[in-house]
Amino acid sequence: MIGLRPIEGNIFSIFRFQCEFCVYLRGDLENKKKHILMETLPLFLKFGIKSLTMDDIARKLCISKKTLYAHVKDKEDLLENAVVLFSKSEQHQIEEICGRGLNAIDESLEIKRWVLEMLQNIHPSVAYDMEKFHPRVHQKMLASRQEIIYKCVFENIVKGQKDGLYRKEINPDVLAKLYVGRMEVMFDQNLFPSKEYNVSDIYMEWFSYHIHGMATAKGIELLNKNILNSSPSTKKKSTKKQ
Repeated sequence: MIGLRPIEGNIFSIFRFQCEFCVYLRGDLENKKKHILMETLPLFLKFGIKSLTMDDIARKLCISKKTLYAHVKDKEDLLENAVVLFSKSEQHQIEEICGRGLNAIDESLEIKRWVLEMLQNIHPSVAYDMEKFHPRVHQKMLASRQEIIYKCVFENIVKGQKDGLYRKEINPDVLAKLYVGRMEVMFDQNLFPSKEYNVSDIYMEWFSYHIHGMATAKGIELLNKNILNSSPSTKKKSTKKQ
């Protein structure tokens, strides 16, 4: 059986691996449809949804439109199936990180690194295109994502409280739900138009606000230590000493 492990390579190769794993688990997609979904997902992420036509997708996948339509009804159906794989790949990656046995601060930082890598490789129009032109698929994706993120954040907060890294008086249920609600705000074009804001920068500010709002003095000390150790200047100094 395929094992979950850290995977080297760019975000698109990681998505393809994760999609293969998800399809392996499902076992209900024939090889051709699996290939189409695995290759279409990175296209949507890179170029956006509205800008890609079925002709574009068929051409980039080096297949005919007839072959494409033999496996999906239309663009909406193709997008929905791709979103299912995307959601499952997110879930498996989060589960892999949470399964490493890290403390709550380290776990949060690992998830932050993974999210930043994703955001840096996703076209800024994807969220807007999904919400405006494919609302049904958007709502389905939101429901799946909210469930995954809520569980991850809730368990992380509980773990951090037990280890004395997060304040005992905070409410894990409330904060996890607030975290979920803020996820979509990052992509709100009215608040943060992509011409003026970089979504990765928004996420960094929000993550810092989230962690510092929960952490105890012990948690802040560990957070600062990890940030210092991961900085390029620190790595250079440690290399010279060896």
